[in-house]
Amino acid sequence: MVDTQVRPSDVTKFPIIDAMLSVPREDYVPTAKREAAYIGDNVDLGGGRTLLEPRTFAKMLDALNVQPAEVVLDVACGLGYSSAVLSRLADFVVAVEDDEARAEEAQSILSEHGVDNAAVIAGVLAEGAAKSGPYDVILLESAVEEIPVALLDQLKDGGRIGCLMTAGKLEVARVGQKIDGRMNWRDVFHAGAPVLKGFAKKAAFAL
Repeated sequence: MVDTQVRPSDVTKFPIIDAMLSVPREDYVPTAKREAAYIGDNVDLGGGRTLLEPRTFAKMLDALNVQPAEVVLDVACGLGYSSAVLSRLADFVVAVEDDEARAEEAQSILSEHGVDNAAVIAGVLAEGAAKSGPYDVILLESAVEEIPVALLDQLKDGGRIGCLMTAGKLEVARVGQKIDGRMNWRDVFHAGAPVLKGFAKKAAFAL
């Protein structure tokens, strides 16, 4: 996976390569999907949750440039793969899942693999986890049409947020950095994933 999908996508930072080589991706998907864990496509985890394809995930990590002393908020972590990888890059990871059973399963898998610097909590995805913030980095694990202000408010000044933002029929990976309280965005690459529940753009009122 790393040699055929990640490195050819110009992701060469050693911490990211090492983290993705070290985390057994197949252990963070349903048993029936284990054989599909390393394909170059998103994996449907069920319950409206998606495991991003390795290329997309790696390029997003590369753009966010997570540092060892930073605290990360991982929104919609699924069964915990993204949190496991992020735990090798950051000081601590707070992950949010909107289904309590899935959150418990993700925490159990992380614990089984000795990941002691990541915690999965159940809650509304669009609300993040304000009590544990603010965060240096926020990563949304699927596509969004808009980002709630409640999440942006949990980002430290100087912090970065990464997501796949819908743009017509396409989706573009975007990274935003908060500078003096204002968000500054840049497009990074094109990718695709389902829109997360709670992140669809509200319809404009019309007479």
